[in-house]
Amino acid sequence: MSDKKINTVIFDLDGTLLDTLEDLKKATNYALKFCNMPERTLDEVRRFVGNGVRNLMIRAVPDGESNSEFERAFAIFKEYYGQHCNDATKAYDGIPQLLQELKDRGYALAIVSNKIDSAVQDLNHKYFPQVDVAIGDRENLRRKPEPDSVNLALDVLNKTKQEAIYVGDSDVDLQTAQNAGLPCISVLWGFRDKEFLIEHGATVFVKKPMEIIDVLLQM
Repeated sequence: MSDKKINTVIFDLDGTLLDTLEDLKKATNYALKFCNMPERTLDEVRRFVGNGVRNLMIRAVPDGESNSEFERAFAIFKEYYGQHCNDATKAYDGIPQLLQELKDRGYALAIVSNKIDSAVQDLNHKYFPQVDVAIGDRENLRRKPEPDSVNLALDVLNKTKQEAIYVGDSDVDLQTAQNAGLPCISVLWGFRDKEFLIEHGATVFVKKPMEIIDVLLQM
């Protein structure tokens, strides 16, 4: 392990470690179609994700929560996604190798996500055995960009924020890192482009997963 002070890496999940967009789109459109609502394109769903699945559906359903059928559509989404969250989902190229290299170098690893906690646990167990702690949307935690899930991950790992860095792909992740007092690495293979991220304050970027190690070694 390097003598650098950063020894803990906290990752976002969707758009950072996992390409989940197709399964999210399918679940969204299954619920919308079931409730006789217009379906959404992949690009629309890409723009809607980031603040948890309830907010995804608020954006996808016409008139959002004001729609009398919203809660029904959201319930159908949750049921369908719970059964189909791994149909087309896959780790981004290079992510398993990155996580293994970080683990071999002695870094503590965590995932924090606004995705339903049960799905986060299932996906982490399936794809990322290197990750020590995975935290999804739980009733007793405020969702990102509030820092609750990051703080809980640090507590479980027995680490301080001075030892940690956050890795994500969105404006929500940038705000989460800021609220938690962590530096942030923004990945460019996720759900937001570089120009958008720059507009929201991003300053450190990586184009490929293994570049994260280079950034860590420079800190």
